[in-house]
Amino acid sequence: MSKIKVLVVDDSAVVRQVLTGIINDAAGMEVIDTAQDPIFALQKLTSIQPDVITLDVEMPRMDGLTFLEKLMRDNPIPVVMCSTLTQKSSETSVKALHLGALEIVAKPTSNLKQELKHQGKIIVDSIRAASKARLGKLKVPAAKPPLIKVDEKRSADVILPKQATVQAAPSSRIVAIGASTGGTQALEYVLSSLRPDMPGVVIVQHMPEAFTEAFARRLDSIATIHVKQAEDGDLVETGKALVAPGGKHMVVENRGGKLYVSIKQGPLVSRHRPSVDVLFRSVAQNAAKQSLGIIMTGMGDDGANGMKEMYDVGAFTVAQDEASCVIFGMPAVAIERGGVRKTSSLESIPKMINSFDRPVEFRVFI
Repeated sequence: MSKIKVLVVDDSAVVRQVLTGIINDAAGMEVIDTAQDPIFALQKLTSIQPDVITLDVEMPRMDGLTFLEKLMRDNPIPVVMCSTLTQKSSETSVKALHLGALEIVAKPTSNLKQELKHQGKIIVDSIRAASKARLGKLKVPAAKPPLIKVDEKRSADVILPKQATVQAAPSSRIVAIGASTGGTQALEYVLSSLRPDMPGVVIVQHMPEAFTEAFARRLDSIATIHVKQAEDGDLVETGKALVAPGGKHMVVENRGGKLYVSIKQGPLVSRHRPSVDVLFRSVAQNAAKQSLGIIMTGMGDDGANGMKEMYDVGAFTVAQDEASCVIFGMPAVAIERGGVRKTSSLESIPKMINSFDRPVEFRVFI
């Protein structure tokens, strides 16, 4: 099997050196060249064809967004953004996801060399996920945990124990969505197509801690409903979507018939924090048949077990179909584990959500 070929674009010589070492040390990938800014990168792309580009945001002569937009228009190549943990860079990186970048790797502002090495597995996993992406499936023009070593794979039990019974049905319905690579663009499409008075939505999108708030603000600017980064105690209500904050888990709780979210610390679950498995388990336990679970594009298996738990208590569970996924990973595993009632194209998902609390209209999807 041929190696994944990577072009590293960053104005920092230290970053280029460290990233090159991390990538070359990983099985099945290699850096075929580096560039100190996008102008040099464009020149190199006339003679090389990388499978993935790692791209800095703020660089001299041409910024990362301008380069990305030109790249996706003229010569689409999967891109992993490598951005510093600042508010300005976070906003810019979220715009980059809109333009077609597939992953964000948080680049520290201090102890650069040491911290980047600590992120080695996250960087490698992001590049590997990006290399499998089908850019033609991005719905808009052209998800990783924070700075922490990835350790053993844990289940949702470490955050929320499995229960033999579920809570009494809440007074309102809820839509729970989980996504990873390619999900930012898919979520933009879905949330911009919903009716304003639809049931409350809770979302886990794999993304580093510093970027989820900016992502929620971007979604709010284009969505027909109000979107915000979830805070502990937020009510799940009509016309609102809550995005799990990076670096923390989000669970749904049934308090006297009303649904609220609780934000929790804890270890990685299914190698992610926030984890779709944790969210889906909490929805299964607290909303059951009043819930619609949707697992979307992404690499890995986070959410597959939680979706099976939703399915087992009577929730309506949906997986995005292979034809419309950037990466048919998470949905495929959910299907394999028996937790999916229906597969759906990305184009049909907003219609399904909009009709969820309207039985006559929803019957066509059942």
